[in-house]
Amino acid sequence: MNEQSPKRASFRRMDEGTPNDWEIIGSEYLKFANGLVDRVLDHLKLLDGDFGGFAVDRLTHSLQTATRAHRAGKDEEYVVCALLHDIGDMLGTYNHGAVAAAILKPFVSEANQWMLANHTDFQGYYYFEHVGLDKNRREVHRDSPYYEHTREFIDEYDMPAFDPDYDTLPLEFFEPMVRRVMQKQVKSNIKMDPAS
Repeated sequence: MNEQSPKRASFRRMDEGTPNDWEIIGSEYLKFANGLVDRVLDHLKLLDGDFGGFAVDRLTHSLQTATRAHRAGKDEEYVVCALLHDIGDMLGTYNHGAVAAAILKPFVSEANQWMLANHTDFQGYYYFEHVGLDKNRREVHRDSPYYEHTREFIDEYDMPAFDPDYDTLPLEFFEPMVRRVMQKQVKSNIKMDPAS
């Protein structure tokens, strides 16, 4: 079977691009973008088996956080944020909240994006003093309109989600939610139809 090579743009510098070049690139971009949810879910699965010293692995913690939020009646966007809040652990080890916030920025509200980006300061209330840091670090955010939103996320769903005996829902339960949330775009520099 002889397959044709995919079309490619002809320019060597972006300022040399033609409408035809950008049509080719746009078509390839949409194909790539359509695989985003699968790549996100695959990356989340990398947390499986990574305990980091905790009583449950990082994937179970993520699933348990989402399970708790779902059972409390939170909407799908919030539940997906709960599921993906620590997805940055592998590549953004020193700032994992910002990684999750960047991934979900086009798909979630400003409140939920802020919660993801800053949740690490709020987590610290429960352990920073044990590692020589200020447990009240979250207070630098006291004037934020999203302070209570983020505090609730940590206190109710993230902080207690390290229980190996908790009846945690599997990833398959949440996958349709992730797909629905990441099919819409709340804000983005590039608008597209992911279903194209």
